[in-house]
Amino acid sequence: MKRIYQLILLLLIGLPSMAQIRPKSNPATPSLKVNGTDLDYFNPKEYTIADVTLTGTKYLDKDVIITLSKLIKGDRIVLPGEATANAIKTLWEQGLFDDIQLDITKLTDDSVYFDIQVVERPRLTSFDIKGVSKSQRTDILEKLNGKAGKSIINDNLYNTTTSTIKKFLLEKGYFFTSVSYQSKPDPNEENNVILEVNVDKGRKVKVHEIKFTGNQDFSAAKLRKFLKKTHQQAFYKIFGSGKFNKEKYDEDKKTLVAKMQDKGYRDATILKDSIYQYNDKSVGIKIDLFEGPKYYMGNINWVGNAKYKADFLERVLGIEKGEVFSEEKLEKKLRGSASSDDVSSLYLNDGYLTFNVDPVQTRIYGDTIDVEMRIYEGPQYVNNRITVKGNTITNDRVVRRAIRTKPGEFFSKELLIRTVRDIGQLGNFDESKTNPVPKPNPADGTVDIEYTVEEKPSDQVELSGGFGGGNIIGTLGLTFNNFSLKNLFNGTAYKPLPKGDGQKLSLRGQTNGKYYQSYSFSFSEPWLGGKKPVSFGVSAFTSLQSNGYKDDNINQQRIRLNGVTVSLGRMLKFPDNYFQLTHAVSFQQYILNNYPGYKFNTGTSYNISLSQELSRDSRDSPIFPVGGSYFRFTIQATPPYSLLNKTNYETASDKEFYKFTEYHKWKFEGQWFHKLAGKFVVKAQAQFGFLGSYNKAVGDPAFERFKLGGDGMQGFDFLQGSELIAMRGYANNSVIPDGSNVQIAQQSGSPIFSKYVVELRYPVIASQSATAFLVAFAEGGNTWNNFSEFNPFNVRRSAGFGAKIFLPIFGLLGIDYGIPFDKIPGVTDGGKQSFTFSIAQQLGGF
Repeated sequence: MKRIYQLILLLLIGLPSMAQIRPKSNPATPSLKVNGTDLDYFNPKEYTIADVTLTGTKYLDKDVIITLSKLIKGDRIVLPGEATANAIKTLWEQGLFDDIQLDITKLTDDSVYFDIQVVERPRLTSFDIKGVSKSQRTDILEKLNGKAGKSIINDNLYNTTTSTIKKFLLEKGYFFTSVSYQSKPDPNEENNVILEVNVDKGRKVKVHEIKFTGNQDFSAAKLRKFLKKTHQQAFYKIFGSGKFNKEKYDEDKKTLVAKMQDKGYRDATILKDSIYQYNDKSVGIKIDLFEGPKYYMGNINWVGNAKYKADFLERVLGIEKGEVFSEEKLEKKLRGSASSDDVSSLYLNDGYLTFNVDPVQTRIYGDTIDVEMRIYEGPQYVNNRITVKGNTITNDRVVRRAIRTKPGEFFSKELLIRTVRDIGQLGNFDESKTNPVPKPNPADGTVDIEYTVEEKPSDQVELSGGFGGGNIIGTLGLTFNNFSLKNLFNGTAYKPLPKGDGQKLSLRGQTNGKYYQSYSFSFSEPWLGGKKPVSFGVSAFTSLQSNGYKDDNINQQRIRLNGVTVSLGRMLKFPDNYFQLTHAVSFQQYILNNYPGYKFNTGTSYNISLSQELSRDSRDSPIFPVGGSYFRFTIQATPPYSLLNKTNYETASDKEFYKFTEYHKWKFEGQWFHKLAGKFVVKAQAQFGFLGSYNKAVGDPAFERFKLGGDGMQGFDFLQGSELIAMRGYANNSVIPDGSNVQIAQQSGSPIFSKYVVELRYPVIASQSATAFLVAFAEGGNTWNNFSEFNPFNVRRSAGFGAKIFLPIFGLLGIDYGIPFDKIPGVTDGGKQSFTFSIAQQLGGF
């Protein structure tokens, strides 16, 4: 019996000191191997470590491994004892080895010699990921970047790789992903392996149900609406509710709490939430809420305000005592209003650059919260140095004249924002890269402002070929938006053309040979003389269309138009500085030779008119506005020749009757832009045009009419003295008055039109090189021959969708698909034209 006790005691003492040999996943029992010398397990003895060697390593630092074992040369150690077992355990925990063995190579009376024998684990050469798409594989490898070539194959590598892949696919809607591994030796690298990762994504899941607990005042249906990107399946959702996305769900949880707090439940929070498998195709979500009580605004006290009285600040704040308490609304009215009607903007627009207001909840009693507005006004800063950086092509003076923050004036946030808009309106710089940086100088109460801009391509080329009237038509158009006329004869300024003065030069030619030719030229200077915002413009054109016969042929049909226009415009300060008034004088000549479709077939007519245009443009961007509006009202008139001369128009010949075109023309256009939820923008537009006469005996003129329908572009059916108004879903010039002669109405146009548009826009590209957005639209419009028939609610309707892209070198390109709802009697196919293409189209309607 005594020997059995001795054997048990021997095992208990020897167990901690046995070396450890471990398979790849499971630890084994430690043991100690002694060469040539036996240890007395009943009489442990202290030794000095005389030497420690390491064998079996090829890639690891031997000294580091020995240090990690804590078997240090010169240290004292008790054998048998726990130190040897701890050494093996410590090394194994590093995850670097497949096998570890500790040997005592020599043992004297007071010294011991150790040798640590190891087998290194292989290293990772690369991943071979299977079961995912090519793009997903690329994204996963980017997230695993840095592991290949450095990592050792161990449990940590497997765990982190699996976690990375599952997290990535969870964000893509794959909720039940499984990952397995298989390694194969790398033939090019010793002790390296290629890790084959087999991914089973499963299928994307949807959210079958979203349940809430703890909600009392909020219904489950209301709470689900707060989850904007995570939707519960429902039978009435024709296109499904979308795939579950973990990242979007996490965003939705924050939105849910924010919405509840905005309704007055400031203590609302999510206690816990869980995502569970509903079936193999969907998951369920359970959210446990704490609503808390509903709070109301109590007393509002203002502290630190010297510039403005408390009652005035309360009116600006616009929050009354007794309102539902909303931190979101409070923050918006203090410093985050999109229309800049908040308290901070009031101060920042009056020089108080360092202004700050801190709303402090001073007392909560019952369901009421008192708030103290602690204001720091700071000094009133005056603008000092205004600098521009980054304009490598555009001259400084062109940028500076768009800057509204003037030296010596008080700093104004409103003028700073307006300056950024106006620099963008120049068209020479990337609007998203224009960055104003105020640099306050507290010592003297001044502020330096540096505007950083980035040039973008602004010149445009129109090069196209089209088919119309049975012929091929070629078009070449060049527009230089940053031209410099004064350097026209300066050879060194050609890069490849003289640039930098913000002037605009356009040249355009279109022809199909002998049947049709059209050439135009225009030049504009936005600051005539360079000192005042007075714009100057001049344009000229000549167009010819014929049936191809020579001038002396009796069957020739020919019309030629020649014209010149000179304009002057000025920015106004009243009613506000978004207004502009433009005057223009235009001279046009129409020469017809046996040409049908007008009130006379042969003869020459002159059109000399004066126009006045009042416009207001507060759009925040000329290409894709998300806010603001655009209005334009134009009156164009000729002298009333028939009231001044003594011609009897009842007996006058065509030559006398149509020699001078007389009319008065009224046009209006309005556009409104408003940002909806997310990136969606709604555009509403209305247009109206009326062409009138001075004398009933003369009637409406043969020219200057309106043609409604189609793409609104000048093509083979060139202007011919008419204005083309686009209307999607209908063919060019197809929207004509009821009961009209179809051929004449389409050829000459109509004297009255109206048009209405509603568009929902969504941007898909917003960069310096391109701006693109998708549109869904509904339009209505019509034309009339006289005011007695005019009814603005009697319109031809259409709806559809399309896409627009703005490329700096080509301008605005577009494709639309429209569905017309009203057939136009007498017109081919009822006037229907589903697809509409446009290139270099104007952003306005006229």
